[in-house]
Amino acid sequence: MPEIAGPIRARDVSFWNVESDILIIGYGIAGACAALEARRAGADVLVIERASGGGGASAISCGIFYLGGGTPVQTACGFVDSSDNMYRYLDASIEPANPDPLRAFCEGSVEHFNWLEAQGIPFERTAHDGKVMFLMSTECLLSTGNESVWPFREIANPVPRGHAVAAEGESAGSAAMAALIAQCEAAGVRTLYDGRVTELIADEAGKVVGARVRQAGTTLHIRAKGAVIIAAGGFSFNQQMVRDHIPLISDTAEPFGIPYNDGSGILLGQSVGGTVEAMHGVVGTASFYPPAQLIKGILVNVRGERFVAEDSYHGRTAAHIMTQPDQIAYLIVDAEIFAYPELEFPRHRLVDGWETVAEMESGLGLPSGSLQHTLADYNAGAARGNDERFHKHGEWLKPLNVGPYAAFDVSFNRSTYLYLTLGGLRTNRHGEVLDESGGPLGRVYAVGGSAAHLPDSGMSYASGLSLATGSFFGRQAGRHAAASVGRGVESEN
Repeated sequence: MPEIAGPIRARDVSFWNVESDILIIGYGIAGACAALEARRAGADVLVIERASGGGGASAISCGIFYLGGGTPVQTACGFVDSSDNMYRYLDASIEPANPDPLRAFCEGSVEHFNWLEAQGIPFERTAHDGKVMFLMSTECLLSTGNESVWPFREIANPVPRGHAVAAEGESAGSAAMAALIAQCEAAGVRTLYDGRVTELIADEAGKVVGARVRQAGTTLHIRAKGAVIIAAGGFSFNQQMVRDHIPLISDTAEPFGIPYNDGSGILLGQSVGGTVEAMHGVVGTASFYPPAQLIKGILVNVRGERFVAEDSYHGRTAAHIMTQPDQIAYLIVDAEIFAYPELEFPRHRLVDGWETVAEMESGLGLPSGSLQHTLADYNAGAARGNDERFHKHGEWLKPLNVGPYAAFDVSFNRSTYLYLTLGGLRTNRHGEVLDESGGPLGRVYAVGGSAAHLPDSGMSYASGLSLATGSFFGRQAGRHAAASVGRGVESEN
């Protein structure tokens, strides 16, 4: 667990080893975008990175950006979207306490896509027709959220918004980071690698003016004449913080990201008076699809009851499974749709096969009559093309009435779920860190995983929101910080 003290006082610093206008902590996508925009705005920018090179967790991601409003890819693939349509969906799904950052993100989404592409990040004008967790090909546009799930499909027109970088493999995010880092280098962004920020430095008025850094056994004091931007990731790899804030995470779950996502950026922000929010927030994933035909099955808990629409985004499904009694859930299928889940990492186990529903109910140890009643109700509705309980989309409705039957164990505490924390420092639309009164601290920003995500729950998450919002608000913070350098500009909420 990182030890964060401080802040230390500037009067105790006898010598500044390095000076810059803007100091950025972390060189993932949020930090890189902040650095690039601040540098292009004329600021001298220094990035401190704990690793020996840039990229962070963004470089090992699937490379999906959640963007909409009518991007060139959406238009080329025949989908009609608008910033208002995008906002209606996300607003209904996320239910943000402060809608201002969400509105800014939606209204700026098309411009942001164009900017990302202009930096050399490759995107095809192609779409993937199907429901997958991520792509191994270079196709671009895919559905990555709950747009087609009830009630959201009645609130906004469902359109795909996942924009995958045109790079093959599971870590397409590396292509995006390579392009952005190349742009930063060309623009003159300075970097200090293998450096860990241990404390922030504040003046007599409490304003942050720099940071203490440990590098190769040496202590450095780095002055930030304008602002510090914290972009050091979330706290998935900090076991104590996870236990304190997300007690439902099981021992079988594994954090997604890199070991440096240990909450140090969040703790640095708190050390100077920053507040946090949504620290309970987590998105887990252990998708049982592909193949997509398994979505036609049903999920039941230990009471033999359904608890979620099975066509939900896998993060939403995982959030529901995590809160079931004993975190146990089974995927029930019949002979017509039986298939093994294609993803290996979740380790969803085939429990057994049975000739009748009654035998399956007994074999799973469910209450007598429970699964038989659940399936009878579901099958009757599916035959009519109507899931009255959870309004599962008709595309995925089929009576499960062809034996033999099978069950896969998809329990949160028995399968392997990957998880990502969503909580962090509370910020405004510019990325400024807010104090207890809700006002900006001044001179301190937080973006990416160090800031609280727009969605505070896996119930409302969509693949690509981390890269999209991290890069978008990283740019916002970089521009805003650069604009205030040497001018004493009072920031706004």
